[in-house]
Amino acid sequence: MNKPLVHIGRTPPPSFEQAKNRRQKVRAAGLDPNYWYPVEYSKRIKPGQVIEAMFWKRSVAVFRGQDGVLRAIENRCAHRQLKLSIGRVEDCQVVCPYHGWTYDGEGKLCKVPHELFGKPLPNIKLRHYPVQERYGLAWVFFGDPARAAEVPMPQIPELEGPKPWAKLLVDFTWKAHHSMIIDNVSDFTHAYLHRKFRPFTDSTLTDLRVEGDRVFVEYDTKVADGPLMRIFVDRERTNVNAMKLCYQYPYQWSDTDGKIKDWCFCLPIDEQTTRAFFLFYFDGFKIPFLPLKMPRQVMGPVLGLAKPLVFKPLLMEDGVACEAEQAGYNEHWNAPIAELNPAVHEFQALTIRKWESYLATAPASDMRSFG
Repeated sequence: MNKPLVHIGRTPPPSFEQAKNRRQKVRAAGLDPNYWYPVEYSKRIKPGQVIEAMFWKRSVAVFRGQDGVLRAIENRCAHRQLKLSIGRVEDCQVVCPYHGWTYDGEGKLCKVPHELFGKPLPNIKLRHYPVQERYGLAWVFFGDPARAAEVPMPQIPELEGPKPWAKLLVDFTWKAHHSMIIDNVSDFTHAYLHRKFRPFTDSTLTDLRVEGDRVFVEYDTKVADGPLMRIFVDRERTNVNAMKLCYQYPYQWSDTDGKIKDWCFCLPIDEQTTRAFFLFYFDGFKIPFLPLKMPRQVMGPVLGLAKPLVFKPLLMEDGVACEAEQAGYNEHWNAPIAELNPAVHEFQALTIRKWESYLATAPASDMRSFG
C-alpha cells in the first residue's frame, strides 16, 4: 500500500480541467471547502497540543490552548515558513520552534522573543479557520470564514440530549480519492467483498432521487446478516430488510428503520489520499439469545468490543478495495466506463457539479493553496 500509485514513465491521470469524461472529472474533483470537515477526534487534541490537519493540500495548524478552546490557523510561520504544527503551545498561542515567533488563534503575530533591530513588531496575520467540536470530533471550516455561521454542521439529534444513543467512531486514511469512498459506501452491489461479515446481502435498488445537493438511495436488502451481527441486532423490533442512504454533499449517511444509523465524513487530503471518519450509532441491541433489549449503559462496552472484531476489519476490506481501485484508475484512467449502478452516476454528477460551482467563485488565494 506504500508503493507509488503512478508508475514512472506512464501518463498520469488528467487534471479536472483536462478531463474529458465524467469518471475522469470526478476522480480529479476536490470538495468545496465551504463546509465543516472533521479533522481529528476531540480527545486526541489535548490542552497544550498542536496537530497538522490537511485539506486538499492545504496545511492547517489546529491547537488547543490551556483554556481548553480549539483554534486553527495557517500552518506556517511567516518568518521562515516552518510548520507551526512542529512547534509548541504556550498558554493559548502557538510558537514556532525556530525563532520563537508566537501567534494567537486569529493568526496574529503577537510576540518575537529576539532582537528586532530597532524595528517595530511586524504587522503579520496568518489566515485563521473557524473550529467546532461535536459528536466527539473536531471540525474545521476551510472556506470563507464569513460563511461558517450560516453553513450548518451535520445534525444528529440522536447523539444529543440527556439520553444519547450509543455510538462508535472509527477512521482510516486511505490512498484513494474521496469520490471512490462515497461510491463504495453507497453502492450495495459490492456485497461479494464482504461475504465474510455480511453487513448487507441480496440488495435491490428500489429508489433513486436527486433533490438539490442530495442523492437519496433505497435498497431492499438483508442488513446485518453476518453471524456476529445477527445475535445482537433486534430483528423483532427492527426492519432489517431495507436501508435508506443519502449522499448529502459532502457527507454520506444511512438509516435502517430509524434504529441503526451511520455517517461517513471524508476529509480530502489530496487527489489520491482521503481520511474517512465513520460514525455509527444505535437505538438498541438485544441481549444475545434472549428477546430482551440491552440496557443502553451496556451498549458502549459492547461496541468497544465489536470495533476490533467487526467494524474495523469490515471497513478495512473497503479500504483495500478503494486503494486498489485508485491504483487501477491510475493505470487505466482512459479505459471505457463500465459502471452499471445508476446511483453511482448521480453521486459522481453531484460531486462534479459542486466542484465546478466552487471553482467558478473561488478566490485566487484558494486556487494557489490548492495547487
